[in-house]
Amino acid sequence: MKSARASIVAALGAVLLAPSPARAEVSDVAVKAAFLPRFARYVTWPPNGHTSGPMTICVIGDDPFGGLLNQAATGQQVDGRSFMVKRMTSGAGAVACNIAFVGGSRAGEILAGLGRQPVLTVTDSRSGAARGIIHFAIVDGRVRFFIDNAQAQARGLAISSRLLALAIGVNQR
Repeated sequence: MKSARASIVAALGAVLLAPSPARAEVSDVAVKAAFLPRFARYVTWPPNGHTSGPMTICVIGDDPFGGLLNQAATGQQVDGRSFMVKRMTSGAGAVACNIAFVGGSRAGEILAGLGRQPVLTVTDSRSGAARGIIHFAIVDGRVRFFIDNAQAQARGLAISSRLLALAIGVNQR
């Protein structure tokens, strides 16, 4: 248990807590791309959710990542499942995603369309005011994130206390 906590702190915290010169070498977009597949390690989907086949990360709407997300997901596995990255222009078919990064001016509409599906939604403050279960923000020059645990639970997702502890804010209601 201690080694698992040390592992997440090392993996997620290394970039967040790096001195300024090291952070300058890694773009905010690259850090966000690296986070997306790692989030899957700390989320449990309901039995009727997407629990077999590859873990699917969907980018819906604006795609800030280019090839960075594909690079971050390559070689990663969660519970023996590899990752597949899909890009979509609309939310149609997004219910087949494990993780959905939703960006652009239609983010609110896309999030509403997902309803209570067991999809871990991720948004970015640079893309607008709409918020997914995890919401990236830049705080003191670092990529950080908020978690809406109440929204996750409403979708049947369980987020590990280890990930919740790393968030700069957690909504429990």
